[in-house]
Amino acid sequence: MTDPRVIPKLPVEVGTGLDEARSVANSQATLTQLMSPGDANLWGNVFGGVILALVDKVAWISAARHCENPCVTASFDQVDFRSPIEIGEVVTLKASINTVGRTSMEIGVRVEAEQVHGGGRRHTNSCYVTMVAVDEEFCPIPVPRLLVETEDQYRRWQDAEERRSARLALAEERRRRRGLDG
Repeated sequence: MTDPRVIPKLPVEVGTGLDEARSVANSQATLTQLMSPGDANLWGNVFGGVILALVDKVAWISAARHCENPCVTASFDQVDFRSPIEIGEVVTLKASINTVGRTSMEIGVRVEAEQVHGGGRRHTNSCYVTMVAVDEEFCPIPVPRLLVETEDQYRRWQDAEERRSARLALAEERRRRRGLDG
C-alpha cells in the first residue's frame, strides 16, 4: 500500500468501471428540508429514520448524477448521530462521491441543522452509503471512474478505500464462518 501521507500529483482517476471519468463536483448534491411535527419521535426530536430516508435520497441523487443511471442502495456504513435535531429546524444534507468500484459508488453524506431564526449550523450526522448502478432489469452496470482533483478529495478516497477493504474482509470472514458452521 502507498504511504498515506504522500499525495500524488493531482488529478488522479480512480475506480475500475468505465474508461470515462467524472469529477467529484459533477455529482455533488444538497438537500434542504424543514423538520415538521410529523417527523417527531417520542421525545419530540426528529426521528432517526426520517434522517436516514433523507440521507438515502441525497446519496441516490449524487450517485445517479455520477453514473447517469438509476441506482439501488447496497449498504449504509458508519452512521454517526452526533446530536439530536429539533422539530422546526432546517436540515441540510450534503452528498459527495468518495470512491467508485466497477458498479458501485460510496457516497459520503454530512447532515447539518440550524434554527430558522439563526444561530449557525451544527454538524449532526455523518454516514456513508454504497449505491450500485443498475440497468432497466436491475442488473448492476459499470460506472464511470472518479476524477480526484483536490487533497481533501484524495483523503476522502483513501478513507473510503480503507472502509471498503474492511467491509470485504468482514464479508470474507462471515463466509468462512458459515462454511465452518455448515
